Amino acid sequence: MDAIATISNTSSSLQTINWSAIAKELIAIVGDRYVVRTREELLAYECDGLTSYKQQPALVVLPSSTEEVAAVVKVCDRYKIAFVARGSGTGLSGGALPLPDSVLIVTSRMKKILEVDFENQRVVVQSGVINNWVTQAVSGAGFYYAPDPSSQIICSIGGNVAENSGGVHCLKYGVTTNHVLGAKIVLPDGSIKDIGGKIPESPCYDLTGIFVGSEGTLGIATEITLKILKSAESIQVLLADFTTVEAAGSTVSDVIGAGIIPAGMEIMDNMSINAVEDTVATNCYPRDAASILLIEIDGLEIEVTESAKRIEEICYQNGARNVTSAIDPEQRLRLWKGRKAAFAAMGRMSPDYYVQDGVIPRTKLTFVLKEIENLSKKYGYPVANVFHAGDGNLHPLILYNNAEAGALEIVEELGGEILKLCVRVGGSISGEHGIGADKKCYMSEMFSESDLETMRWVRDVFDPQGIANPTKILPTPRTCGEGAKPNHDAKYKLMDRF
Repeated sequence: MDAIATISNTSSSLQTINWSAIAKELIAIVGDRYVVRTREELLAYECDGLTSYKQQPALVVLPSSTEEVAAVVKVCDRYKIAFVARGSGTGLSGGALPLPDSVLIVTSRMKKILEVDFENQRVVVQSGVINNWVTQAVSGAGFYYAPDPSSQIICSIGGNVAENSGGVHCLKYGVTTNHVLGAKIVLPDGSIKDIGGKIPESPCYDLTGIFVGSEGTLGIATEITLKILKSAESIQVLLADFTTVEAAGSTVSDVIGAGIIPAGMEIMDNMSINAVEDTVATNCYPRDAASILLIEIDGLEIEVTESAKRIEEICYQNGARNVTSAIDPEQRLRLWKGRKAAFAAMGRMSPDYYVQDGVIPRTKLTFVLKEIENLSKKYGYPVANVFHAGDGNLHPLILYNNAEAGALEIVEELGGEILKLCVRVGGSISGEHGIGADKKCYMSEMFSESDLETMRWVRDVFDPQGIANPTKILPTPRTCGEGAKPNHDAKYKLMDRF
């Protein structure tokens, strides 16, 4: 006898769903192996990189092509079932968090690089292609793909598009939206559409700009056309260490004020320095420094040489103790190694951490860092600071133990106060991690009700049934985090479904 569950769909009307019958339909599309439906297998998909919140979907489907994605979405549309898109699951805002009555569509099998066009500096990839694979595919011809999140060796291009991911080079080269020319997308009714194209600019509405960063609420990107860049003639990385974090922040403002735009500028505080040295042992970061500033310059050789001299002067003017530099590729990678491993290294410092992603004007760095320190003392939880200093994108990591009753709620409140602080000084509640389930209740701190209503109109045009990643991004009457926590009343006994 088929398992039947009664649930409430996104429009709050009750419907009866025969999950066994739906599983059979999905198996007919992708094959039995690629429809995940047992309790043990579903555990692997119950959260993304924001592990504080966990929920199991009803089913997980792993399509391998645009046509299979479209067919799966058509099943969801016909039954009015919510679906959530997921790439590699490295997101940090709960954007790929399933709903208990949803189908999770995972694009990790879609990993083909479909076209490489060096002459026009573009590539076309499926959404499951890993970020770093793009550069690997074109580096032999002297090209690279600029957006480089710290998780670039595992995060997918589809996920980068959904969250509008950035990385250490976003200061000079921008985030994902600056490198996406167009995409093939599957709309929430299962239809396949092309947006944008293979040229940098096109007339009419910028649908690509709307879609990038929409976190799966407008549909699923299955093929993406990316812009690649010619590798620079010369690259140099400087590492300066300071006795205060504020001095490093002032250096950032002074470098930009001098008319120099580095490829990237990153700050790590003492807690982060020691965590990464304990973990990856770069032996480059002085453990007694209050902060380090990593600065990468690229361009023509003479330009890089002159910029490096001027930056070194500015560092010393702001109280740097030492400034070291690296031109050799292996030495440069060694200097960056610790920064790329910073989030993972926090596991040595604490059993859990909660990361935020606020943006502030560079001129407010010193003030905001001091305020974060005050908030840390007020709430009683240490905060490690690692951030893209050049564009003011902060990544405060709040260290705590989730096993302690009530700790997560306090840490969430502390994280919320940091986001509110960012908005108060003229910044944003997200730079590259997205809103997801985690930060939607802070949208009203940044946007007026008419702003939010306009966003809802856009969403309704793409998704009139409200089935594409519902409950994400836009605020609801629920409090922060509530929508991301397991809804025990709506869960079914998974072992009884099939």
